[in-house]
Amino acid sequence: MPIISTIGRRSLQVRLLVWTIYGLLIIGATTMIYPFLLMLSGSTKSSVDSPTADMVPQFMRSDAALYRKYVEALFNEHLEVAKNIYQSDDASFRVMQPPVEPNAALVDAWRDFLAAEELPSYAYTIGHVEARVTRGVMPSHLRRFKAQLIERFDDDIAAVNHAMQTDFPSWNAFAWRREEYQQRRNTVSDLPFDLAFNEFKAAQPLEDRYYFSIEGFYRYQYLKSQYTDDLAIYNREHGTDYGSWDQVHLDRRLPTGQGRTDLEREDWQQFVRTIVSLLWVRIDQDAALVYRQYLAAKYGEIAVLNAKYKTDYVRFDEVSFPSACPPRGLPASDWDTFLQGWVDPESGAAFAAPATAIYIHSVDFQFRDYLQERFGELGAANEALGLSASDWLEILPPQRDWHYLAFRDQTAQLRWEFLTRNFITVIDYLALHGRGIYNTFVYCILAVACALIVNPVAAYALSRYKPPSAYKVLLFLMLTMAFPPMVTQIPVFLMLREFDLLNTFWALILPGLAHGYSIFLLKGFFDSLPRELYESAEIDGAGEFRIFWQITMSLSQPILAVIALQAFTAAYSNFMMALLICQNEEMWTLMPWLYQLQQRSGEGVIFASLIVAAVPTFAIFAFCQNVIMRGIVVPVEK
Repeated sequence: MPIISTIGRRSLQVRLLVWTIYGLLIIGATTMIYPFLLMLSGSTKSSVDSPTADMVPQFMRSDAALYRKYVEALFNEHLEVAKNIYQSDDASFRVMQPPVEPNAALVDAWRDFLAAEELPSYAYTIGHVEARVTRGVMPSHLRRFKAQLIERFDDDIAAVNHAMQTDFPSWNAFAWRREEYQQRRNTVSDLPFDLAFNEFKAAQPLEDRYYFSIEGFYRYQYLKSQYTDDLAIYNREHGTDYGSWDQVHLDRRLPTGQGRTDLEREDWQQFVRTIVSLLWVRIDQDAALVYRQYLAAKYGEIAVLNAKYKTDYVRFDEVSFPSACPPRGLPASDWDTFLQGWVDPESGAAFAAPATAIYIHSVDFQFRDYLQERFGELGAANEALGLSASDWLEILPPQRDWHYLAFRDQTAQLRWEFLTRNFITVIDYLALHGRGIYNTFVYCILAVACALIVNPVAAYALSRYKPPSAYKVLLFLMLTMAFPPMVTQIPVFLMLREFDLLNTFWALILPGLAHGYSIFLLKGFFDSLPRELYESAEIDGAGEFRIFWQITMSLSQPILAVIALQAFTAAYSNFMMALLICQNEEMWTLMPWLYQLQQRSGEGVIFASLIVAAVPTFAIFAFCQNVIMRGIVVPVEK
């Protein structure tokens, strides 16, 4: 019978009361939905949009926000490299804006250059392989490279370590160190793992690459670190009058000619001799004589050099001089020392590569050489490419425009990638990390089964036979709820250790086998069942087990669903006890693994892991809500 009659609902006061109740319920629902939507939005975040707090991610609504997220991922969250290549002064990825009018003609020439020239693997790298700031994210190209090795080595990480000379403890520790071939300390590796990645990155779309700009590195990381961002300071120190930093270029050879100063030449030599990677430095053959004199002074006798170089030269005049630095070993060290300059400790004689013989062989200059060969005169290049350059040095690879044009063609794919990559990271982590999913499944099944056997049997005994001490027993059972789990953890752990049950499913199941509140709830429900049913069953000759199973349990499905959900939730969300009594990782359930993931991950992955962890409980409640609600409402009505 309804509380308010049909006639009573026609009253204005009652209607206002009803609408007030509905309004309060809506407000209450909003206070729950709003934080959930914020967490859902947060599960898609990376470092570039982490300060925002929108229910709908900005990159889903704004192409400019999507572009910033794309550039961040493309450069593997390394801002300095992005500034070098884009010739940008942006303080962070959060303020980067797309180019207003990309030069399509220059981009086409850049594509033609890439198709015509076979640039070495160290000239470029690809994006989407590392998230150095966001932490914990597995970008798209890293996932593909990992999947490639999983298929190649049949999911055996030990085989990968053996063949690739790596030491990954598991697939979840799989990572790739971002390539950065601009500074002197960075060298090219020839390990099998690095060679495999070179093959992988060469097979990816060209637009996913970025080519290192040594001019950008010279301007933004060398000069500005020496003279700050204030061009006036640079002009004052150098005696120049540049109007903007865009006019300050890296010369291929030692700066000479009208207007060039000694300090500019000093900067250039310091940069080329000691700062920039040797991959981009070359020395003319004119320096071969000085190089051989340097080797003769350093090693004294040709036999000593042959022993160290493993060669068979007869005299130092026969030693070949490499224009580029050898890949590795003592020859590479000697070449580097010759470039920087070496002083004989005995004679005091100094040996160094002549400054006029040193030049830079970077992608920037190779692209200019290509344009010069293709168009001949600078004026023809300006007319064909829509430029207004007064010097070939003003023309740089149009990588910003190139990437932006590629971005415009893949906005839908990028949005899907940024929406799902944190969730893919979490699922991949759980699927490949130990036996977390299997252990959780077995644990939850056993917990629900035991809860539906032990608790109903105890409640049935108290309800059916009504022993004199029934209420004392119930009071004792309810008293167990007065002690929080943190208090009982130590004695439970000690008891399980004494019985040698640690790191077993028994250790997970036994502490929660009987639940005082569940027995209390079941007894109340069983008490509400008609006694006539039991009497009829006894007259018909039914045994106690049949009465329990076919009458009591059959009529108690709603409350049993509540007990099952309670047992499942307790088992599924069990973290502290699961970690305490199962210290062996092979017995960890999902919660300890998710905790480990969250400890080394950023905000987006943490939110995504929380949502993934909530899905099973939500799904069970969504599919079984009718039965569960009957289990909550019916006992109250009884």
